Amino acid sequence: MKQFIVIAYDAKDKGAYERRMATRQAHVDSISKHRAKGEIICGIAITDNHDKMIGSVVVTNFPSRAEFDTWLNAEPYIINKVWDNITVLNGQIGPSFIDLIKKAA
Repeated sequence: MKQFIVIAYDAKDKGAYERRMATRQAHVDSISKHRAKGEIICGIAITDNHDKMIGSVVVTNFPSRAEFDTWLNAEPYIINKVWDNITVLNGQIGPSFIDLIKKAA
């Protein structure tokens, strides 16, 4: 398995925050489904100084980059143009955190 880190900032256009909130439940449902399959390790919203969500960090666990890309391209925040500035990094979970990787349900 390969771990990838997604650092994604939201679009900054006038309707961006409203798109995030309208898409949030679909995003949470998707993340939960992939977490149950062991493909998502953890995620966290990036917030501004007023606790408004402005992006996300997601640590994933996929067998290959191709399978990761399939997930990312189907992610509701991508489809609905919530995430705009996206960085994908290769990663490797440390031994102290290996317990975060769930086995497929």
